[in-house]
Formats: sequence, structure tokens, C-alpha cells
Amino acid sequence: MAFLIIVFNLFSLKKQYRIALLVFTLVVALGTGWRMLHLYQNETLWGHLPLFFFLSVWLSVVFLFWNSFTRHPKGLRWLALSSLSGVLLSLGFPPLPLTFLLFIAWVPILLVESEISQEKEKVSLFPYAYNAFALWNVLVTWWVGNTAFIAGFFAFFLNALFMSVPFLLFSKTKKVAPNIAYAAFAAYWISFEMLHLNWEISWSWLNLGNAFGQFPSWVQWYEYTGIFGGTLWVILLNILIFKLFQRNNFSLSLKNIWQENTGGVLKIIIIVVMPIALSLVMYFRHGEVGRDVEVVVVQPNFEPHYEKFQIPREQQLERFITLSKEALTANTEYLVFPETSFSGGEKEGIANNTSVRKLERFISGYPNLKLVTGVNAYKIFEPGEPHTNATRTDKRSDGSTVHWEAYNAAIQINPNDTVQFYVKGKLVPGAEITPYRKIFFFLQPVVDALDGSLEGHGVSRKRKAFESNSGKVAPVICYESVFGDYHAGYVREGAEAIFIVTNDGWWDRSPGYQQHLKFASLRAIETRRSVARSANVGTTCFINQRGDVLQPTTYGKAAASRGIIKFNDRITFYVQWGDLIGRLAVFLAAILFLNTIAKSLKR
Repeated sequence: MAFLIIVFNLFSLKKQYRIALLVFTLVVALGTGWRMLHLYQNETLWGHLPLFFFLSVWLSVVFLFWNSFTRHPKGLRWLALSSLSGVLLSLGFPPLPLTFLLFIAWVPILLVESEISQEKEKVSLFPYAYNAFALWNVLVTWWVGNTAFIAGFFAFFLNALFMSVPFLLFSKTKKVAPNIAYAAFAAYWISFEMLHLNWEISWSWLNLGNAFGQFPSWVQWYEYTGIFGGTLWVILLNILIFKLFQRNNFSLSLKNIWQENTGGVLKIIIIVVMPIALSLVMYFRHGEVGRDVEVVVVQPNFEPHYEKFQIPREQQLERFITLSKEALTANTEYLVFPETSFSGGEKEGIANNTSVRKLERFISGYPNLKLVTGVNAYKIFEPGEPHTNATRTDKRSDGSTVHWEAYNAAIQINPNDTVQFYVKGKLVPGAEITPYRKIFFFLQPVVDALDGSLEGHGVSRKRKAFESNSGKVAPVICYESVFGDYHAGYVREGAEAIFIVTNDGWWDRSPGYQQHLKFASLRAIETRRSVARSANVGTTCFINQRGDVLQPTTYGKAAASRGIIKFNDRITFYVQWGDLIGRLAVFLAAILFLNTIAKSLKR
């Protein structure tokens, strides 16, 4: 409430003060932008500077288009309420322990929609919805700018535009079919999250169900529903709480609300408490199943922006080996290195790669030890071999043409055996793939100027489990650990444990690496598979089948950890059926959308 009062006071300022605030936010944007450029030229990380830059840029836009937001007499109120929703949605995401705020975060923007829909004159809902979602994106994922500045800019403000679509569709449905409007809201939003998991502009980081990675003990039932169970839970509670306040003319007197709507309040309390209570029972009753396997995970700590790719390969390998020796025992069955630990060269000749052969000789000194590691690799297409969308074309020194594609891959090295190879299937938009490049072909000069590739990386269309005499493991590469159903595909291929190889140092000391870790806890619950997680920089750890993080390393320190994890072949309901809630929501959303169009045409 205090925040809302402050916002109203801010928005009530006279014109000259608003101009002063616009100048201030522009100065902050220019100042932080200049500082970031200076640090980049001196090969120094940005830390939290992108947060101040992107937030000041958006606030500058708000002040610049102030009249568009405040043209209507209630415009200030709607702008304040939409800003409140954006802030509450942000505070509900890890690593902050304020997840419960998600249960009320949508109420202010739902109130904005309700009031605008009742206006006799036509008022656009879009700027207020976009404001809420822009704030949410910037405040939670600002750290993307530390990895790829331009890609981060598009991630925030393009994703806010995408988020506005299902909300505006809900408002449209509400006008022609008010009785089904809030069911449509849930269906449209879940369908949007489902889309974000399955198209090339994939940025599912802010799917609502991910937020419960902060408290995995609350959502042990994800082994049945996946994250869409959490999304549905959040949306349902927001609708019920909004309706409760609406029946009481949005009175903030909890005493009056209790006296006049005791049944409604009790219903909300039950819907909040029961899933958590059920989850806690599951959490404390869950016993780790499977056989014990000793695993060592390594965190070499090569800073990726300015260090990792400049240090000689031999020097990097020595650090890997030195750290590994500190933790390995005669009983260790797996050694795990992080994403892109070294260059594996051409795929077909990877077994003869100098680094691979040196590592093979090293692990041969330990009985029954296998090494799983991330590598950079590539494939050269033979004459007549079909090309892929990621095929690149270069000229050799002799003038001949070579067609090839790059890979972010993982390999398993077994002494005296073939090297098993898997290519990352879920690529990071902007950094590893240019979404729908046939449409955006005109961006080629920009991509070239940024030392990127319009073709992106090659991908694997199917999950693969690495096999050995110890069992089957899933070689999950970085971004893949954010996708529940995709991740479950490894288990459908027989994986008995999950090995996540990642490099979270791209984001510096930010919430990004912490969020990525917490999302991995949800994958452990969905599949009931133990996780061994190796990060170049970030958090290297183990995660048990309840989603508890065990033996986490310190950010920015080289380390190796030894732990016992469980290998098991149990199949959860979620692994068997995947994102069932998401698919049902898409089906329902299609019916409701067609119904909306039909009724609109009829009117």
C-alpha cells in the first residue's frame, strides 16, 4: 500500500517536475551506458549496471509518452496499478523469498482491465499492460544484458509485447463472453507459456511455474503437473482474490472482507494452503530411490568473457585435471566437466582430438570412471550430403568450398571405447540461433558486425542418454534445463540420472545464475531424477530427487565436489504425459478464441 501511495504522489507531480524526472532518467541511461562501454573497452564485467540502464530506459519512455498514459482522468491510477503488478511479479521470482506475492501480483492489472472495459469512451489497455510486463521483464532478467547486450534489449521489450497479446485477447473475450472470460485468461496465458517452450523465439524464463524453484518443497506435485500446475495455481488464486476484492468494491479492510465474504476468504485460504500442505507431506515422506553412484563435478572457474577463450588449451586442461585429482577416488564412476570445456574439433574425428586423448589417458587410471563434458565441435558435410538450416559456407585456401555447421555438444569418454556424442537441442535465441532467419535475412550485416552467425548452431532433434556399465545419464546442456517436457525426453530415452553442464559466468554475479540453478530443482522433481550439475562459473552442486541443492560451490572459486547420487528407472506421471495441462490449455484457448471471433462478428 505504501508503494502505491508513493507511486500516486510521483505521478501527481507537476509538468516541470516530470520533465526533470525525464531528464534524470535519460542522464542515468546515458551515464550507465557510457560506463558500460568504458568497462567493455577495458575488459571489465558490468555487474548490476544493465539493471540501471534498462530500467532507466523504460522509465524514460514512460515519462516521454506521459500524455499517452495520462490522457484519461484515470490514467495516473491505471499507470500506478500496472506498475504495481510489474513490481509484484518481479518480487515473486527467485532469488527473492517472496514467491507468495505472485498470488496477488495480477490483481492490480486485472483491476485496470476491469475499469477500462467499463469506460464508455474507447480507451486502450495496451500501454498499461505493456508497462507491467516491461517492468517484470527488466527487473527479473536484466542480467541477460551481461551476455548479449542487443539480444537482451530485444528479450525484454519484445517479450513484453508478446506477453501483452494473451492479456489483450482475454479482455476481448471478456467483452463478448463475460461468463467465460477468466477461464479464457488462464487458457490464453498458459497457451502463451506453452508457445514459448516450443518456438524459435523461445524465452520461457518467466513462465510463472518456474518461480517455485525458490521453494521446491511447495511443489512436489510437479511430478504430476510440471510447471504448468504452478502457473495454473497462480492464475486461479489471482482471479479468486480479484473477484473477492471486486465484490467488496476493492476495500482494503480485511475485517470487512472477512465479515461479508467469509466463504470466499476460506476458499482462497484452502487453495493456498492445500497444495503446499500436500507437497510438504510428499516432501517429508519421499525416500530417495535407486542405487548409489559416486560422481565428481568440477568447477574450473574460467571467466567466459575475457579469460576462458584466451587461455591456452593445455593450461585449461591442467586445471581440470588438477581439480579432478583432488576429488576422485577409486570408487568414482563419473567425472563431469561443464559446458564448452574445450574444443573437440570435427565431430567424426573427435576420438582422435588431442584433448580427448589426453583426458582418456587420465581417466584410464581410475577403474570404471567415465567422463561427461561439454565441447565445441563442428561437422563438415560431404559432397551430396543433405544440408541443414545451420549450414555455413566458407572458402578453403585452395579456393574450394566447404559446407559445415557448428555444435554446442556434450560427449562421454569411456576408456577403450567409442566417444558418445550429443548435440544441444534447445538453443539460446540471439546467442546461438537467429530465430526464423529466413524471415529476418536482412539482419545479416548486423549479425556479421557483432561477430555472430545468422545460421546459428546445429541442433539435435531427439534426446540421447549416454550409456555405460554404470547406467544411462542425460547430458543436459545449459538452456535445455529450463524446458520441462524437453528435459523429460531424456528420461523417456532411459536416463537414470541428470548431468547438467553449463556456463553461468556469462551473467556475472547476478540473479541469473541463481535462477538457473533453482529451475534445475524443478526438473529433479518432475522426473524424480538426481542431478549432478557442473558449471564453469556459477554454482556446481548435486540436487536430490526432492529438489534439494546439496554441496553447492562458491561463485567465482575453482572447485571440485564428490557426492553420491541415486540412479533409478522410475517413470513419473509427468515424464509419461509431459505438459498435459499446457496441451489442454492450447485446445481450450483455440475453442475460446474461435468463440470470441464468432460472437464479435455476430455483434
